[in-house]
Amino acid sequence: MINLIERNSYTDILKPFIGKPVIKIITGMRRVGKSKLLELIQKQIKSLKKNSEILSINMESLEYDFIKNYNDLYKYVKNKFRNSSKQKFLFIDEIQMVEKWEKAVNSLLSENIADIYITGSNAYMFSKELATHLTGRYITIEVFPLTFSEFLDFRQKTGLKDIAVFENEFNLFLKYGGLPAIHNFELTDEIIYEYLYNIFNTIILKDVVSRNKIRDTSNLFAITKYIFDNCGNITSGKNISDFFKSQKIKISTDTVLNHVSHLVEANLIMSVERYDIKGKKYLEHLAKYYMGDIGLRNGLIGYREKDISGILENIVFLQLKSRRYKVAVGKLDGTEIDFIAENSDGKIYIQVSYMLNSKKTIEREFQPLEAVSDNYPKYVLSLDKFQKIERNGIIHQNLIDFLLNKK
Repeated sequence: MINLIERNSYTDILKPFIGKPVIKIITGMRRVGKSKLLELIQKQIKSLKKNSEILSINMESLEYDFIKNYNDLYKYVKNKFRNSSKQKFLFIDEIQMVEKWEKAVNSLLSENIADIYITGSNAYMFSKELATHLTGRYITIEVFPLTFSEFLDFRQKTGLKDIAVFENEFNLFLKYGGLPAIHNFELTDEIIYEYLYNIFNTIILKDVVSRNKIRDTSNLFAITKYIFDNCGNITSGKNISDFFKSQKIKISTDTVLNHVSHLVEANLIMSVERYDIKGKKYLEHLAKYYMGDIGLRNGLIGYREKDISGILENIVFLQLKSRRYKVAVGKLDGTEIDFIAENSDGKIYIQVSYMLNSKKTIEREFQPLEAVSDNYPKYVLSLDKFQKIERNGIIHQNLIDFLLNKK
């Protein structure tokens, strides 16, 4: 088993809220490391708060199978903490398995029973229940798969000097993605893709099929494979429906949109809106979809070198999200900018390319950025090792260097 490895980008956000009267909510796709993050926070609490009592409930464990609903949860927690005079901390993993959980959590918070930390895997469930019952009394931290820097930490390869070994590590990252638990195994196609395929099936069955009571799963799997196969391409429900129609498969646009929304709710895929830079507005209908983890995509449909451009885009997208950027796809006079990323520090524009190996490719990547009139930083990222192109203040950077730059 891999040791408990620090993920400071998350614990640093949570640390100022330890002991404060707000619910700490940790969301993200299954197996991205939410449970381990709870362990890391508990470790910090034990270090910071010597007179503390921690109650940790994992709803995926049969030990807590008796907790079916909010009433069971409320009574159990009250009873466990009843005679304690210590500072109390409550951790509940995969809380969506408790019926009407928000009622219990709201009451426990109101009664100041404990400092509360919860995790869950369904994005829509949290946004709905929290908006209704916990307005203004919680913070949300979204957890993503390992970045490449974290991947190297888990592989104990931080600070590599050997270029060949370093490139091999990045190739492994391209193929197997960032789910932390893959590091319990030997990184081979046979082992890792079998593991990832089983994780994919677990997410589909538990967080999509079961939750949404889907009876005919054949359309769901077909739509999922289509989106995985078109990673980073602009599409719409109608486009997907028309594709299946051309294959003599009848799937309505409404069915496509419903299933896509379920996949987004389960964090298997992420929808990225398009933003009209000139009109300064978000565009409806067409969007891009990226995978919650690139390894799951490869585990389902296989890793193909011809897909490298979409995979690299997906990796950069997840990197930006893990750095707390709000991300959109830019549209400007018929051209596209891969990412407009914005956070409290400002805005950046990014183009992602595999290699800038022709004048046509260079023009395609630089020209849309040159057309943007503001002074925010603009990047072209590629895997070129030696070539550095300078045009009109646009920064050409090696993509791996960008991933490893913690600034």
